[in-house]
Amino acid sequence: MTAPLRLRLDSDALVANWRALDRLSGAAACGAAIKADGYGLGARSVATRLAAAGTRDFFVANWSEAAALGDLGLDVAVLHGVRADDMPLALSGIARPVLNSAAQVARWREAGGGRCDVMVDTGINRLGVAPHEVLGGLLDGLQIDTVLSHLACADEDSAMNLRQVTAFRALQDRTTARRMSLANSAGIALGPDYAFDLTRPGLALYGGVARGELAAVVRQVVTPEAQILQRCTVAAGDSIGYNALYTPAAAMEVAILNIGYADGYWRGFSNAGVALAGDARLPVVGRVSMDLTAICVDAAPALAEGDWVALEYALPVAAAASGMSQYELLTGLGARFDRVWG
Repeated sequence: MTAPLRLRLDSDALVANWRALDRLSGAAACGAAIKADGYGLGARSVATRLAAAGTRDFFVANWSEAAALGDLGLDVAVLHGVRADDMPLALSGIARPVLNSAAQVARWREAGGGRCDVMVDTGINRLGVAPHEVLGGLLDGLQIDTVLSHLACADEDSAMNLRQVTAFRALQDRTTARRMSLANSAGIALGPDYAFDLTRPGLALYGGVARGELAAVVRQVVTPEAQILQRCTVAAGDSIGYNALYTPAAAMEVAILNIGYADGYWRGFSNAGVALAGDARLPVVGRVSMDLTAICVDAAPALAEGDWVALEYALPVAAAASGMSQYELLTGLGARFDRVWG
């Protein structure tokens, strides 16, 4: 490990989050969404830890993500279905497609494809076949493992949640599928009516709080850490960083960290983020730039070039500070970090 920035990743917290969500799922199995490279943490590392803990169902977005996991022997479903270009890989059996349209259903059927999943659009108007297509026989003859749908407003107390779960429940026993799956992380918190046979958490596995009910059970998994490249004194009246967004009223000790928005530490943390060194809270001062971030280290007189500090990254707190969503804070974490599992 040689990078001047790293992600501290907590294996125990990841597994504890899955186990908590599994309990909240009741009789339903609890899977794991590991798309977007495990929400930025590393899909292989996440998948192997969760599989060892008992996770049996994994979800990725596309076939390149499935191929990257192909040697692990996992039960993987590809949420974006199957394009014509995907067919050779899809027919190899490394994963099963989640068919999203009548065209995908026809493509899979005509190729003699085997086990598959199907997404039904109950109101999000994103991906999925319509309920009336299902009731009209579109899926007849398919070897369906799971019928899925996706909630649009599960993180809110919205009347749409009830409309969607009602529409989805109307499909019970109307296909040959052995399972039905609706709830994401937030959907799990909506209660047992939303669990069906299989839940598909993503955000909450990685420390995100999708609804307030999850705050007491979800633990932080990822903490960015960055190395100090330089420590200096900025005189009163001198500005710090691009566009002179911060000017100290008195002389200030400043450390420059090797992290910036190219790493997913976004410009929204400018004059809002916080670094941590022991008990000291060290505010970000000035604009976060592509590769560098300045912090005030008046409260940490011993910090010097080469030392490491952590960035405050409890996801709800970091989202409020930066104006970014918890999803963006995770999936934006860049490739320049060393990912260090503990």
